[in-house]
Amino acid sequence: QVQVVESGGGLVQAGGSLRLSCAATGSIFSIDLMGWYRQAPGKQRELVATITTGGSTKYADSVKGRFTISRDNAKNTVSLQMNSLEPEDTAVYYCNVLASSIADMRLVRSYWGQGTQVTVSS
Repeated sequence: QVQVVESGGGLVQAGGSLRLSCAATGSIFSIDLMGWYRQAPGKQRELVATITTGGSTKYADSVKGRFTISRDNAKNTVSLQMNSLEPEDTAVYYCNVLASSIADMRLVRSYWGQGTQVTVSS
């Protein structure tokens, strides 16, 4: 019904920047929220940033001021601009989408991307 695909991960040096992109495709009726989560080895998944259709954003304290989330509602995409990257940002980043499909537009479900690796070298 709905597919979520991330891109933009890679290796970057500390202090550098990286931009992650996520696209939600398929039989989408509406998207309520899009966001990014990350999980480092041996650690729990944590919220990085979320954004609603209306543009309301939420950031983890650890990334506030360095990361910026944005979305293009017309294209059903969300991006995460990551600046001043630190080794602690190294993790697999997952895109999450809360959306309803055309098949059942009244049911909001959570969809996850496959994840994209971000590695920040010191």
